Amino acid sequence: MARSATAMREEILESAARLFATRGFRGTSLQDIASDVGCAKASLLYHFANKDAILAELLTPAGRELAELAERLAPLDGDEAARAAVAGLVGLSMRFRLQVKILLQDIDAMLNRPELPDVDAVIERLIDSLAGRSAAPQARVRAWMALTAIFLTSAADLPVPDETICAELRRGAQRTLDLPID
Repeated sequence: MARSATAMREEILESAARLFATRGFRGTSLQDIASDVGCAKASLLYHFANKDAILAELLTPAGRELAELAERLAPLDGDEAARAAVAGLVGLSMRFRLQVKILLQDIDAMLNRPELPDVDAVIERLIDSLAGRSAAPQARVRAWMALTAIFLTSAADLPVPDETICAELRRGAQRTLDLPID
């Protein structure tokens, strides 16, 4: 039975996400994706102009949500900003686990992708929120530690239920940021 164009497109995206996350963007060819999906490379190219177009479609929602999170955090201050940043980052990184893994696989090639917001600026705004708007070097270091731990842990293939990962990421980040644990 022939697959609908929508179903084929979704299969291509799912396959590409999985392959990019395990082999890296650079380590995955269009032929690899086509073979995994069970279609000809020409069929894949009917749906996506190239490998970059597939990656763009995979990263755009995560990039948009990351920028939206930074905007939501902008009016908050102190512990309120830090707590909201932790909750938002944990939720975002868990929803987009494969995308985080893709970014980490080829980080140097991923950071300046047009489908992502200005990553340096967004990260700086998130660090500022995690630090509770403090400019103290200790607060900034703790903020970087929390951000990095959230992303690295969410991308790991842990044999632990997602609810446990989320709860422990929140508690661990709160401890790292010297916030009262809830």
